[in-house]
Amino acid sequence: MKPFVVNRHGRLVFPANFLGDLDFSVLDTLEQFNAVIGRDFEAKAPTGTDILARVEAGNYPGRFELLRDLGQNLFWVNRYAITMFDKRPTRWRDLPKHRDDVFLPVLTPWEDSERKVAAVQSAFRAMPATWDDDTENRVFDLLFGVFSTKLHHATELPAIKPTVEEFLSRPDALTFVMPDHDPDYPVFSFEEIIDAHEEVPELEALMRWAMVLHNQYPWDRSRTELRGPGQIGDDDFVVAFYPRGRDVLAFVDRVRHSSADDRKPATLASPEAPPEAVEPVTPYPPVLVREAFRVQPKLEALAIVRGEHVCTNDDVIRNASFSWSPMSAAEISAKTGIDQRRYTSREPEQLALPAVRAALAKAGRSPAEIGAVLVSTCTSNRLIPSIGCWLSGELGLQQTHASADLIAACAGLPYGMAEAIRQLQEVGRPVLLVCVEKFSDKIGSVRTSRMIFGDGAAAMVIGPAPAGDPGDVEVVQTYASGPHTEVNSIIWPNADFDNDITVYGPEVKSLVQRYLVQMLGELRQLPDPDDAGRTLLEGIELIVPHQANKTMILNLAGKAGLSADQLYFNVDRMGNVSAASIPIALYDAVRDGAITRPTRVFAPGFGAGAVGGYAVLRFDPAIVADEVTLGALPETATPPPAAGGTSDDMRAAFGG
Repeated sequence: MKPFVVNRHGRLVFPANFLGDLDFSVLDTLEQFNAVIGRDFEAKAPTGTDILARVEAGNYPGRFELLRDLGQNLFWVNRYAITMFDKRPTRWRDLPKHRDDVFLPVLTPWEDSERKVAAVQSAFRAMPATWDDDTENRVFDLLFGVFSTKLHHATELPAIKPTVEEFLSRPDALTFVMPDHDPDYPVFSFEEIIDAHEEVPELEALMRWAMVLHNQYPWDRSRTELRGPGQIGDDDFVVAFYPRGRDVLAFVDRVRHSSADDRKPATLASPEAPPEAVEPVTPYPPVLVREAFRVQPKLEALAIVRGEHVCTNDDVIRNASFSWSPMSAAEISAKTGIDQRRYTSREPEQLALPAVRAALAKAGRSPAEIGAVLVSTCTSNRLIPSIGCWLSGELGLQQTHASADLIAACAGLPYGMAEAIRQLQEVGRPVLLVCVEKFSDKIGSVRTSRMIFGDGAAAMVIGPAPAGDPGDVEVVQTYASGPHTEVNSIIWPNADFDNDITVYGPEVKSLVQRYLVQMLGELRQLPDPDDAGRTLLEGIELIVPHQANKTMILNLAGKAGLSADQLYFNVDRMGNVSAASIPIALYDAVRDGAITRPTRVFAPGFGAGAVGGYAVLRFDPAIVADEVTLGALPETATPPPAAGGTSDDMRAAFGG
């Protein structure tokens, strides 16, 4: 499934947020699956009894809140069907009776249903519209059409359904039965769901929920009953459940055929408690570049490429997942300082290449002059060749001293710059430092990640300074590790979240605060080489931090004694682009007039893996290249061919 699509109205849509798909290839046990279901479907969803109690107590402030509760309740009711099975109304005489891949739901009649249905209908009709009467009525009609005809209790639904043969062996079992079925019963196509278009973002999200939930019952629900095996005629229809794919069927087989011992967590060795983090025997001092290195680094060019699609906070809200707590676009902005982020349909290396070419052109360098290509990224979709090697090949480089990727997440710029300076000592010729990230396909339906991350690339040419020139980088420093909670504060891939990226906010805040205090302490201990009467921190003219979360960083910076006017942010329009965030922010600082002359900049980065680092550098706005703007890729573009594995592929690869 594509991480996002652009619908016919030009809006971004995230299918994973409303389709309820799970990756069963990463689930081994029923306990794991139930934990995911509890988190994604159950934690936020009210039961029918909860909704009734809220209605009778007058606790719904408006229609929107009631519609949300109805939608979340119905996704919870369908928590196993929507994630695991396709529903197919089938004539009883035609239903396979002995296959192990055809199942029937066993259902318990819904208690007090008439009272709950009547209360919800009465409450909705009595409330004024929250935003738009017509849209809210259309959403309600779809949701209520499902809610009011729901026959079964949902609390004790089993994840693993009985086969038809098992159902027949249980005389007291009840399942869906209908006298006939219209195979043309109207449902919404995928395109219709994607193209849902409402002016109010919250209502557009609810409309998609309602359309998906309507599709979960593609039959005449008003004529459906619950009956047992002995009450089904040959010409009656039942609703057969078929696994949605091989991964689901394999999971069902694992669960059905596992013993009680198999279902227990492995206990071959007792899990060891993580060791307590200890300080190094001596601190790691910052690297004073002018003293430590013979060849001084000169920043020759900076070019950037942003993701071609703008994803606003309204776009995030109009794609709200049923697993989210309610939040408005304004609340996202207040919580993160982000109003929009950029996404790309391209691969990370396809963002990086035009940035590299623009940087080389700005520096007046040919590819043949480049001694090394270093790429800082934590979101590459390729391992072999690395992006660094791939870029070298695309530039036509016969050979470099080194072409490699560095995984340092949000500290990618200081890590990459430190390594580029070391490469300069060996090759004495320009080094390409590329910082590129693509998060939009690694977010899934997790709200914290969707709010924060974006896509973009930056390329810098770092050359050897002429003799006698002090160069542009004064200090570099890198760190890593810390308490295990901070090291694991951001995880990707994470099997517990469909292998999507996961952010644990309090731990991130903890590591940022720890590193920021350490960085500022080091700069307070260093003298300003241009003025012996002040510290290097006092000589800093502008702070361009990693653009993680403006609200968080400003709060932590304030505690560290920094004022807001000392810091530059572009996170409001770029989001968090991890390794690429600092160089893109430097670029925008020039475009916004925050840097108008050679300026001493402190650029700290910190993030996943409890990595951190900074650079103190002289940044000349003259090195900034014209921005490269990419157009949107056509949605019908042919995907690149898959990696070959045929004999013809082998012969071609080896020149046969």
